[in-house]
Amino acid sequence: MIKTQNLSKTYNHKDGIVHALKNITLSIEKGSFVTITGASGSGKTTLLLMLAGLIRPTSGSFSFLEKDLTHLTDSELAFFRRKNVGFIMQSFALIPYLTAIENVMMPLALNKVNKTKQIAAATEVLENIGLGKRINHLPKELSAGQQQRVAIARALVNNPSIIFADEPTGNLDPALSVEILNYLKDINVKKNITVIMVTHSPVAAEYGNVKIHLSNGQVDSTVKKN
Repeated sequence: MIKTQNLSKTYNHKDGIVHALKNITLSIEKGSFVTITGASGSGKTTLLLMLAGLIRPTSGSFSFLEKDLTHLTDSELAFFRRKNVGFIMQSFALIPYLTAIENVMMPLALNKVNKTKQIAAATEVLENIGLGKRINHLPKELSAGQQQRVAIARALVNNPSIIFADEPTGNLDPALSVEILNYLKDINVKKNITVIMVTHSPVAAEYGNVKIHLSNGQVDSTVKKN
């Protein structure tokens, strides 16, 4: 589903060039649950954002379903993301003045879906994730776990083929973390949606059937489970 070849990213810094990623070559199959681990500064989030088309590589290439994304324009990459990708962030990234259903409707609005269909789709996905009675609540009126479930609903509403999650349990206590991880695993298995998740948690990392460990911007190890 995703292939990279010698993917690298460097940044210019006042103290010299920073090599965030060095020659990353990967192949990720559809339906995988991939966890990316590594020490702080190892390149985890840079890799995640690059695979999602949010950061451009300095060199190398990457493709999605055999379509080369390396040289697409910004608008072409934005179109790719709207049609194929869902995001879940550590900070939930909900718009504070919008209700749960309005937050979930946002990706559909960006795709210019009919308003009636937006409401129906957002309501359905919120009900499926156990928030049917909270659709008109603002983020501040929801618990941390509920806010993250709204974020998951927003990621799912466009029926993406892949979900990118950056430390999705980083702001949650252990019990809520397990709840959110179980949601993601359920989505992965039942809907065959590929999940690529950055995490520092050994418990969260065990949810992956493909575990990638980075060290100093390079793949240190890759473990695949049947």
